[in-house]
Amino acid sequence: MSRLVRLERERQSTTVASGITAFLAEHQLSPGSKRVYASGLRVVLEYLGADTQLAQLDDARTASRLANWFRTRYMHTAPATWIRQLAILRSACACWRRRGWLGSDPTASLERPKVSLDRTRALTREQIAALWRPEDMALRERTLWRLLYQTAGRANAILSLDVHDLDLPNKRARVSSKGGATEWVFWQTGAALLLPRLLAGRSSGPVFLADRLPTKAVPSIDRCPVTGRARLSYRRAAELFSQATGGSTLHQLRHSALTHAAEDGTNTPILLARSRHASVRSLERYARPGPEAVARHVAEHDPARRRR
Repeated sequence: MSRLVRLERERQSTTVASGITAFLAEHQLSPGSKRVYASGLRVVLEYLGADTQLAQLDDARTASRLANWFRTRYMHTAPATWIRQLAILRSACACWRRRGWLGSDPTASLERPKVSLDRTRALTREQIAALWRPEDMALRERTLWRLLYQTAGRANAILSLDVHDLDLPNKRARVSSKGGATEWVFWQTGAALLLPRLLAGRSSGPVFLADRLPTKAVPSIDRCPVTGRARLSYRRAAELFSQATGGSTLHQLRHSALTHAAEDGTNTPILLARSRHASVRSLERYARPGPEAVARHVAEHDPARRRR
């Protein structure tokens, strides 16, 4: 009986802030994954309030308000963003239910958006080339976009780079993979010329910084010791790229790099090494030649074509 009373008291006293802390400590997450999970739950913390008791989410009206807030916040984002944020919130709620802090699932009414298969996600080479032309584009954006395309890196991994991760003379950087392993990404001359200008002598802190000083406290690892500015968020970076390209996503730069490399005849082992996929099956949808490449191949092999 005393154990039941103790569990009930713990359930009634556990706050949203302490619940999030416990969830993040429950698994051995890589630094990059932990940062993504913490960022996803930070907005939930801001909405609910740090001192709000988790048990209040068992109330149907509170759960309904949380679901409505979630829909409003993410309704205009990419489906992948909605799916990622919902997965983070549901993982946290599952953890809290296992610990007895929640008796129900406040995310039960939320549905994953339907994502249609898009075989034209790769940007054309002309579209990629157009990104490098505008001289009025901010240095930070030009550097980030070139780095994403030339490394074929995941946007979260590149945005998580710190200055000490860079090996500028060898045009490479250390990144953390999804499984937590440390791997290398490599870039070419275009990004190599821009990076020193972007860093402007900085020797520590995040590579990509926000435009202004933060209005709220941020972790020390996400703050530049020289400028005081915080790490550029994925959400802001994605918003700027979408505005500049008429709705394209940062992930399309990675997709385009791998598709163009496949069109140029890059072999599968090298493509796997660049993409850092665990299997060829995962790579398949990236290494699919685009319509321009198919049209060029058909034209070049037309029997009626005049041969030089």
